Amino acid sequence: MGPRKAYVTLLTKNSYLPAALVLNESLQRVGSKYPLVIMSTPSLPTEAKEALTRQRIETTTVNPLQPTPNTHALSDLDARFADTWTKLRCLRFDRGFGLVEFEVEPPLEFQHRRLISSQRIVLLDCDMIVMRNMDELFDTDLPDGWIAAAHVCACNPMKFAHYPADWIPENCAYTPLEHPTALTQPTQIQPDSPRAYGLLNSGMVVLQPSAEVMAGLTEFLSTSPLVSTFRFPDQDLLATFYEGRWKPLPWCYNALKTLRKLHEPLWRDEEIRCLHYILAVKPWQTKVVDEWEKGMHLWWWDRYRILEDRLSQEGDEETLRLSRENVAQ
Repeated sequence: MGPRKAYVTLLTKNSYLPAALVLNESLQRVGSKYPLVIMSTPSLPTEAKEALTRQRIETTTVNPLQPTPNTHALSDLDARFADTWTKLRCLRFDRGFGLVEFEVEPPLEFQHRRLISSQRIVLLDCDMIVMRNMDELFDTDLPDGWIAAAHVCACNPMKFAHYPADWIPENCAYTPLEHPTALTQPTQIQPDSPRAYGLLNSGMVVLQPSAEVMAGLTEFLSTSPLVSTFRFPDQDLLATFYEGRWKPLPWCYNALKTLRKLHEPLWRDEEIRCLHYILAVKPWQTKVVDEWEKGMHLWWWDRYRILEDRLSQEGDEETLRLSRENVAQ
């Protein structure tokens, strides 16, 4: 059997367990032929790990990835990003899934946990749902050492003061686009492009795992003075480390929910492959949202109800209980 492919996400706390379960459910419902592998840190409570096991979701334990202490600080508004550096542990999956992350070769008793290696990964955030099959991402044409992702939206509609000053609609890579060409011709990065054109959103990234790249990225994270300037941890790290080596993908593969309001000329509900619930308000945490986003949040709840029904039918009362404890009632 040759190298495998997989969707990968990170789970570090119980409060995101419903999101991870719904993400997995959504992948299955669109008929993806590739599994979701969940990276968990040692901090993830045992009850959540047991829930994933009961749901036959493959998991692998990784150590947290962080910059050198006292070299990076997050705005209080972005405290939710504290763990996101660890998403990039997936670059080690050239050695296989199911491997506990060790700084040295793992003890013999863990050797049997090595599974077949991966040649291609699609990294997803938990706060997403897959609405149409997007397995074609695994066949994205990428040169060695490259990644693929969709652009960041640099409009800053909420006027956050800690966001970059050049995050304005005129500099957003989505502003020039409209349907239907936006589905096949994402904005390209040119030497004279606005700086924001070179920034990606790390909610969905197509990666080629490599121990060598993982080592280089870890070294960069530990030593580069640029790290202190990063406002969005893993996102800025990827955009900087892969500068000139990332391929823009169409908006539909990482449909930032705000695009529906800010970039109506390109948006079509029926074209969404993967919807990303960016910003602090997540659909499972509250049922009270602004009118413009209410319909999109209901899409998440539709899938959650399907998940609940299935858990009930399977008799997995513990997973059902734990999920209900972590969603808005």
